[in-house]
Amino acid sequence: MNRRVFIQKAGLGSLVMSSGAFPLMAMHDPNIARLTILHTNDVHSRVEAFPMDGGRNAGQGGASRRASLIKKIRSREEHILLLDAGDIFQGTPYFNYFGGEIEMKLMSEMGYDAATIGNHDFDGGIDGLEKQLKHANFDMLIANYDFSNTVLKGKTKEYRIWQKGEIKVGVLGVGIALNSLVPKALYKDTIYSDPISNANRIANILKNDEKCDLVICLSHMGYNYKSEKPCDTKLATNSKDIDIIIGGHTHTFMDEPDVRKNLNGEEVIINQVGWAGLMLGRLEVMIEKGKNKKCITCRNSYIR
Repeated sequence: MNRRVFIQKAGLGSLVMSSGAFPLMAMHDPNIARLTILHTNDVHSRVEAFPMDGGRNAGQGGASRRASLIKKIRSREEHILLLDAGDIFQGTPYFNYFGGEIEMKLMSEMGYDAATIGNHDFDGGIDGLEKQLKHANFDMLIANYDFSNTVLKGKTKEYRIWQKGEIKVGVLGVGIALNSLVPKALYKDTIYSDPISNANRIANILKNDEKCDLVICLSHMGYNYKSEKPCDTKLATNSKDIDIIIGGHTHTFMDEPDVRKNLNGEEVIINQVGWAGLMLGRLEVMIEKGKNKKCITCRNSYIR
């Protein structure tokens, strides 16, 4: 399902984006580097498609269909990042019986590159999460949880960098405050700190020290709150070096990504694709080589 087109940071020179597809001239321009970002959030152990019970989501979603869609996109696109914004666990008997093993193995088979940690990923306890990480062939990224005094010490990262063709991409993760959502006995001595300041700290490293062309934040804070609670929109408007926020937690089906101005007056794209694996998020990034001009197109797809 094609979505609206977004032009970021003054667009790509004379390129004109008039629909949900890339202009033909950009597809073959040797001065344009391309990257496809695929993403999910709040899958909540939805391994199988929803049952055919006449419900609103009957027959939709499921890991098999998502895997097929990802495989199809990979066959057509050269440079891909596959990311998840947390709450991998909890929601079906698969988690109750297997504690997250099935979910981690399926994501590994699909070739996920990284995920962040959601509050429900502690539902089997921090020991249960640590136990399942051996099944994950991808990185867990979290910059505002300190696991120094827990079994997860040294088993997560604040960020990762990928070189995708000529695009250098930095990805970081931040999570929601646990004390109001998760019993202390489950997350134990995990120390939470402010996600916005930590996201900005890491983004500064990625953009200015590591010279990344694109900085992505995986956020499990939630899309937008009227209160002072940290969220994706507040992160966007209080940031300087983040280009894209891939969100989770609020199960927000976004008809189109939200675009907010950061502290430098530059645009930050926020995207989130609901819950239960009903959608696959897709952002197509084009960057003009040697210049800081980006064009980002959203092509989220329902999985039916």
